[in-house]
Amino acid sequence: MANEQGSRSGSGESLESGVTDDASGSGVTDRSSVAGENEWPQAAARARLHFVSGKGGTGKTTVAAALALALAADGKKVLLVETEGRQGIAQVFDIAPLPPTDTRIATAEGGGEVSALAIDIEHALLEYLDMFYNLGFAGRAMKRIGAIDFVTTVAPGLRDVLLTGKIKERIIHTDKQGNRVYDAVVVDAPPTGRIGNFLDVTQAMADLAKTGPIRNQSEGVVRLLHSEETIIHLVTLLEAMPIQETIEAIDELRGKNLNLGSLVINRVSAPHLPAEVIDEIAEGRIDAGRVEDSLTAAGLKLTDADLAGLLTETIEHATRLQAQQIAKAQLDEVELPTLELPSLGDGVDLGSIYELANLLQKAGA
Repeated sequence: MANEQGSRSGSGESLESGVTDDASGSGVTDRSSVAGENEWPQAAARARLHFVSGKGGTGKTTVAAALALALAADGKKVLLVETEGRQGIAQVFDIAPLPPTDTRIATAEGGGEVSALAIDIEHALLEYLDMFYNLGFAGRAMKRIGAIDFVTTVAPGLRDVLLTGKIKERIIHTDKQGNRVYDAVVVDAPPTGRIGNFLDVTQAMADLAKTGPIRNQSEGVVRLLHSEETIIHLVTLLEAMPIQETIEAIDELRGKNLNLGSLVINRVSAPHLPAEVIDEIAEGRIDAGRVEDSLTAAGLKLTDADLAGLLTETIEHATRLQAQQIAKAQLDEVELPTLELPSLGDGVDLGSIYELANLLQKAGA
């Protein structure tokens, strides 16, 4: 699970929000629906297709997995989709690598189910050729001579058309009775640096075909991605590079008229100091004698070395909190509903994914 950290709450911790309740600006962001802190935006509540993106290392796969579990509560069925070929979902759930077909991987509160799909480009292209052109034999021949990788490399737009087309196929998939198989689909999407191009299949489609099945399929995908059924959530950290990429992605996605959901701020350090003393302590202004007296009064006697270590840790903690406050001020300007998830010191395991899902449920997901 390298570079993928989710979050879980400790005792008494809860989601915190820095929501700006402002209805102005882009018409695709449901800011006016956010009545208070920790509330899932109404646009996200209406959506069935959720894309989760973020700069690499921010924990987007973990957040996507937790969101799938949250949406599957109360007996619902959710599909969690991977698009990058990393088998990140399998790592998060500690299971064998996923095949290119829907596979049930977890149960949720209330009897819900989460299935997963790791989209394989080769498999998707073979399906596509067979389904739309009745050219399954040609696809198999391409596979034998190694031409599939060549085709998807020289025509990168085709790769995104295939991925988004497969996602559309799963969201509209019905059973023999005509009922939708999945109540929601959550996509562990490409990172913020690529999410705009990935979702902008309009341009990819125009570059590939003027008529025919590819164009028709792509136009259907475009309608889905720009409809109320689709929402995009962004995961970030309170650090300079992830924040910059997130802000750029928000501007790009708004420019493409795509619907934005929640801004998930991951790995937030819980404040163990009063807000009014954070700046002072971060600058190293701390009364060592007073701290020592307080510890002694509580029955704790530290050596000089231990006391010095404690003071150093306190200053470092205050410095982190101060940096978070500065970074958070930048994100407040983007005017998106915001969820803060606490830092997870012990790493990610399956239990922490369920805890994070519980937090998202409480927020309204």
